[in-house]
Amino acid sequence: MLKLSLTASGLLDKSRFDAWSRQKQAAIHQAVATGMQSGGKTIADAVRSRMNADFTVRKPAFVRSLRAKVYDRNPDKLPALLIGSKIPWLGIHVRGGTVSGRMLIPLTEEGRRIGRRAFKRVIDTLIRSGNAYFIRKNGQAILMAENLRENASALTRFKRAERSRTGAKSIKRGTEIPIAVLVPNITMKRRFDLEGAVRGQLPVLARAIEKQLTKI
Repeated sequence: MLKLSLTASGLLDKSRFDAWSRQKQAAIHQAVATGMQSGGKTIADAVRSRMNADFTVRKPAFVRSLRAKVYDRNPDKLPALLIGSKIPWLGIHVRGGTVSGRMLIPLTEEGRRIGRRAFKRVIDTLIRSGNAYFIRKNGQAILMAENLRENASALTRFKRAERSRTGAKSIKRGTEIPIAVLVPNITMKRRFDLEGAVRGQLPVLARAIEKQLTKI
């Protein structure tokens, strides 16, 4: 989530706002809320376009999760506009940082990904069949599985990744296949300037609010 403050001269100055009559304050309040709703939608559309440009988006729902919401519950305070997403891990892309904790990183083919639930199903299937074990290679703990007939479906994408890495045309039965690497933490660089994208659209918001204020 991102919270930005917008200040302007004139009707939005607190001292001037407080000086207006209650009826006039209510009209100003409503005008600001209406302007934020229309301007916020435009800002959200622009930020979503930036997200599409800055990320390799596999699921449209990720971009659609970025929305504008106007908070307007207190009649004694001017409304507030929030631009953000309910997807919690968007924050690590916005700020960068280190995620700590033992994590399994799937070794899929480059450019392809596997969802968290699908990956969990693969791991559960391999564990239930007794076909999951760790080896240590170059200082890393790597989860392996044998290419067995009963696990053919679960191993499909990992066999494809292994063929891509090795150049082999096929993987023989019983061959060990790397599934994931166990890491203690992951450091991610900042990938998306959400604040900059929103700030660049603030003139749009100001014009939308001003348009509503001129109707008073």
